[in-house]
Parts: sequence; structure tokens; C-alpha cells
Amino acid sequence: MTKATVYVVDDDQAVRDSLGLLLRSVGLPCQLFESGQAFLDAWQDDWYGCLLLDIRMPGMSGMELHERLRERHISIPVIFVTGHGDVPMAVEAMRNGAFDFIQKPYRDQELLDRVNQALNWEASHRSMENRRRELQQRYESLTPREREVMECVVRGLANKVIAMDLELSQRTVEIHRARVMEKMGARSLAELVRMALALEEEDS
Repeated sequence: MTKATVYVVDDDQAVRDSLGLLLRSVGLPCQLFESGQAFLDAWQDDWYGCLLLDIRMPGMSGMELHERLRERHISIPVIFVTGHGDVPMAVEAMRNGAFDFIQKPYRDQELLDRVNQALNWEASHRSMENRRRELQQRYESLTPREREVMECVVRGLANKVIAMDLELSQRTVEIHRARVMEKMGARSLAELVRMALALEEEDS
């Protein structure tokens, strides 16, 4: 697993080098790319952090790279670096999912603040995605019968009613219910209900 990294894409080598020095001076790992295609070619699925992206570049523009990332479902937060005339484009990019934009000329601290905001957002988002993935894996570990029992439990049905509905003995329902709680890692009925609601949101 890599560390959270700031990926810089800018065709101007002086700008790349300057940004690299600034980011490393505050302990932020960074990788520098001279074009959007170079970044796409190098991209690895375990990379995470944020992307500092110039809008105007020869060949593939920043806007085009952002669109390619969306097409490939790469959800890294993107901060566009814009000239004054590019602001409408940057605003449009934010409507399409970009995290932020910063206008040239910018103060170093302003840029670092935006980068840290993006990294904090990304860390929170990644943690939430990991929790959702873990919850889904727990649910998939349930047997079909255990899922039926879980559905009844989160609807608030008593064991006796569940037993009648599923044509099982009450003791069997109790066993299934205990297994559901154990496999889902739920310490209470309320926690199991929250998990079920989260799973419904994932499917919707």
C-alpha cells in the first residue's frame, strides 16, 4: 500500500519542480507528471491522495484528464490550478465532481491548505468505503436462511413470530439470530438495524 501522495500534472517543468519542492518541504510525498497521458499510463489501483491538475496543457487538457478519470471510476480528489480566464471551466469541472480549484497566482499556504483539505476528505471517504465493503462482506457471509432471519429481526418481529413466518422452531430462530449477530459483528439490535439500513442505501 502506498502513502497518501499529491500527484502533480503540469506541462511546465519549472512549475512542477517548484510545486515538488513546496510539497516535500512540508513532508507531503508527491509525484510529478508532465502530461495527463503520462499520469494515466503510470496510474496504479493502490494509489491514493489528491491530484493537483493544470487546466491548460497541450495535448490532453486537465479537463479531458478529469473526464478520463471519471470514465475509469478513479475517485481521487482533483484540485484544478487555473488562470483567470479558466475559472468558468473550473466551476464546470467542480459540477462534474472536481474537489476544488485554485487561481494563479496563489500563495503557497493557500495551495497547501487546499491540498490538506483534499487529503483529509480523501482519507475520510476511503475509510467510509472500507467500512461499506467490510459490511457487505459480512452480509455475504450469511446463509440464505440467516439473511431471512436478519430481515425479520430488523423489522422488529419477535422470535415466535419469525418462527411461524419461516416455519421453523423458535429454538432454530434463536440459533440463526445469534449467528447473524456474530457474523455481522452487531452488539445490539439497534446496531444491526443501522447495518441493514446502510446495506439498503448501498443497493439503492
